[in-house]
Amino acid sequence: MDDFWANAIWSLAPTVLIGLVFWFVMRSVIRADRNERRAYARIEAEERAKLGLDAPRDGSAA
Repeated sequence: MDDFWANAIWSLAPTVLIGLVFWFVMRSVIRADRNERRAYARIEAEERAKLGLDAPRDGSAA
């Protein structure tokens, strides 16, 4: 019976490890995208303020 559990663990380990690596990579990509969008929005708002333009209207504040 000890062989069964050892084989089960060794069989699942690669799948779990690849899943964790995939999760970490996707999490990093999503966070990087979110931070990049936030920085771009901040820069765009600063440029609009320099030019004296209104904030973009998305229809939700109407």
